[in-house]
Amino acid sequence: MAPDIETPLFPLRSVLFPGDPLPLRIFEPRYLDMVQRCHARKLPFGVVTLSEGQDVRTREGGGFQREVFHDVGTLASIEQFDASQPGLIHIRTVGRQRFRLRSRRCLSHGLWVGEIDPLPDDADVAVPDDLRLAARQLQDVLASLSGRAAPEDLPVQPPYRWEDAGWLANRWAGLLPMSLDERHRLMALENPLLRLELVVDRLDALTAPGGPARP
Repeated sequence: MAPDIETPLFPLRSVLFPGDPLPLRIFEPRYLDMVQRCHARKLPFGVVTLSEGQDVRTREGGGFQREVFHDVGTLASIEQFDASQPGLIHIRTVGRQRFRLRSRRCLSHGLWVGEIDPLPDDADVAVPDDLRLAARQLQDVLASLSGRAAPEDLPVQPPYRWEDAGWLANRWAGLLPMSLDERHRLMALENPLLRLELVVDRLDALTAPGGPARP
């Protein structure tokens, strides 16, 4: 997508990592037309993380609640689209490339758009030997979930790249309990190995004796 073309934005109280699935139930008027246009034209939209505001825009006083979101987000491509019910669209998206907002503006009907600068994909960095346990632990989590959920509903989807530091870090970062700001900081990190090291530190704390329960 050309960087000087405005991209529609979808502010959410969640963080989308490249490669993560994101199902959405669309019913707000500001998003219904946007999603249909993106689907028809095979274009992505940008998912940005809210620092103020809620997933569904609410009225406050004589207007709407203030929405503030981070500059770094992730493009989402629509993989499945269901508009069989009037006024309601179900979509399944996948996170693609990260971007940084260069500008943003809110249109009259509440839809945010912005000019974006694509961020480089993670470099191919192998998982170091001392961090390989994180891959086996994630495989164990998926095995435990596989009997309780349909394959397409699992939080980690193929292709699996167990040897790739950035891919492994992103999958764990989307699963581990942490604050929204912490999760966003991990997503925005440009060093995939550092991201994995920070994720493994959090994972070690969770799995230590007496630590919180695993995800």
